[in-house]
Amino acid sequence: MTAELSTIVDFIRYGASRFAGAGLTFGHSYDNALDEATHLVLWALHMPHDLSPNYGHAKLVSDEKIAILALIERRITERKPVAYLTGEAWFAGLLFKVNENVLVPRSPIAELIQSNFSPWLDDVEIERALDLCTGSGCIGIAMASHNPGWQVDVVDISPAALELAEANARFQDVQDRVRVIESDLFAGVQGEVYDLIVSNPPYVTEQEFADLPPEYGHEPALGLRAGHDGLDFALRILVDAPAHLSEQGLLIVEVGESEHALAALLPRVPFTWIEFNVGQMGVFALDRRDLVTHAGEIRAALQARS
Repeated sequence: MTAELSTIVDFIRYGASRFAGAGLTFGHSYDNALDEATHLVLWALHMPHDLSPNYGHAKLVSDEKIAILALIERRITERKPVAYLTGEAWFAGLLFKVNENVLVPRSPIAELIQSNFSPWLDDVEIERALDLCTGSGCIGIAMASHNPGWQVDVVDISPAALELAEANARFQDVQDRVRVIESDLFAGVQGEVYDLIVSNPPYVTEQEFADLPPEYGHEPALGLRAGHDGLDFALRILVDAPAHLSEQGLLIVEVGESEHALAALLPRVPFTWIEFNVGQMGVFALDRRDLVTHAGEIRAALQARS
């Protein structure tokens, strides 16, 4: 049946049809079958991701067809995200190396990076920034790449993740401005102060984790699970962040669907929930002044959990 497939477009269409028909779950860099199939086919052909449509009707040779069909079958039978099959993912307009030691880059924070964090940082001069729970390094490295004047520290508890982050810093040629640090949240950066702290920590609840589709089983649980309400890490960050923020410093944290639990737990804290092009996506901004003002109730909420 596949003998009838001939061109690049044929294989993209075929892959998308197979993916959709197999009931796969999308959400790792791409939210639909067509985009995943396009990435997979172009990667297998060593073609750029923005290949001109003029090449769509180019015919493939036998070896190329075999390689693409094998990848399509792996995506379906293993339920492995395309990013892990190709070893790469796009984030904030940049290409990153990925493997199963890190989450696939997909945070909406990419949009903030590409918009220079406007309006949040319009009147703030940034010299030092921190990417907490960095994983592949995508957030911190993208911040450094888009802001040549910034020095950025990227922190994670996983040595395997940090090895990949170091490789990505070299790949993006920002290794001279990105420092990679092994640390359990702020433990390894005592005494360090930043103008901006950005974090995409684990925020998946235990129930949500149990219900995740098979694709998410390829990702490290360490980067996903965050207790019964998804706030185990976010609360620790809120408690410790003021000591690491400059006077005009800003904290930006992604908590996803745990946004509602956080707002209910700390109703007096003036979280600003950021609107993205596709709507609100569980990312808040909070300046140091408000963190200090509400430090008592934040700490009490964390202590009550233990």
